Amino acid sequence: MRGSHSMKPLAVLLLLLGGCGANDLVVKRQTETETRVEHLFQVAGGTEARLNELSSRLVALEEQEAQRAKLFRELTDGVRELKEVNQALQTKMQSVAVTTTPKVEVVNPEVPGRSIKDSGPPAAYLKAFGLYSANSFAAAVVAFEQFLKTNPSGEYTPNAHYWIGECHYSSSDLPKALIAFQKVVDGWPRHPKAPDALLKIGYSYSALKQPEKARFAFERLIRSYPGSPAAIKARERLMSLDNPAD
Repeated sequence: MRGSHSMKPLAVLLLLLGGCGANDLVVKRQTETETRVEHLFQVAGGTEARLNELSSRLVALEEQEAQRAKLFRELTDGVRELKEVNQALQTKMQSVAVTTTPKVEVVNPEVPGRSIKDSGPPAAYLKAFGLYSANSFAAAVVAFEQFLKTNPSGEYTPNAHYWIGECHYSSSDLPKALIAFQKVVDGWPRHPKAPDALLKIGYSYSALKQPEKARFAFERLIRSYPGSPAAIKARERLMSLDNPAD
């Protein structure tokens, strides 16, 4: 009996040790399982991040492709417009080439009673205009000013002031161009060159980055000379002032 009693504590101890070992094994396996699950979550998270990155790149590539397509269309339209302009210039050059006599702009109507000898512009005026036509702007200004000294109030005086303005405008001397054009507008408001001079005043102020003064000139031109070709151009420039390009 004593022997059996002494074996019971030992059995209980072995049972407890066996239970602890099993419990340790369960805990170990649970920890391993949790570690694997965590690893899977990390892998899944990395995969999702990679997919998001690839999606963003795909969207960026699609946007770039759309921009390239738009640029290609714009370039294509530009080339077509250049071809049309070039064709128009060639047609104009051909028409000028077949002209047998040089053209000088006739801005003043025939005056009844004037003799044939006096029907054309003076030689000094023609000389100055020829220099302007040859793009010799500085020499043309000198020639027009010499003409004005001898013809301060003649029939071609407003024309001379206008072409002096054109010479300065073509040379990008806009302040001097404004002075010459303004003389035409103020001194000869009924002259055929007055609307053209007012148009160039608007152009000059636009080039000088003074849009309000340019707008005033264009609006005055449209109001004072509504049926002139210059008024049509003024309306176009007003539209560009009201809707500036980005």
